[in-house]
Amino acid sequence: MISYREEDGSLVFAVRVVPRASRTAAAGEHDGALKVRVAAPPVEGAANGELTRYLAKRLGVSNGSVVIVGGHTSKTKVVKAAGASAEDLLRLAAEG
Repeated sequence: MISYREEDGSLVFAVRVVPRASRTAAAGEHDGALKVRVAAPPVEGAANGELTRYLAKRLGVSNGSVVIVGGHTSKTKVVKAAGASAEDLLRLAAEG
């Protein structure tokens, strides 16, 4: 089960990133975090940018609404998505 919290109209949750995948896609759950395979290398913020764009699209919010608030250089990141719902997050995790 993915752990998340809602604060000030935003959803805050952990994401486990696997860079250099063949395509960007959700891959289920990993230790309470959403696991996402990212088709970008972890160089100069490329993987982080790809991750935020992907999450924004899949959660149905604007690109600027998804922000990495912790773990910028780590494989496990904390993401804040303004306007996203817990149902959207859980549906995304179930796709993987």
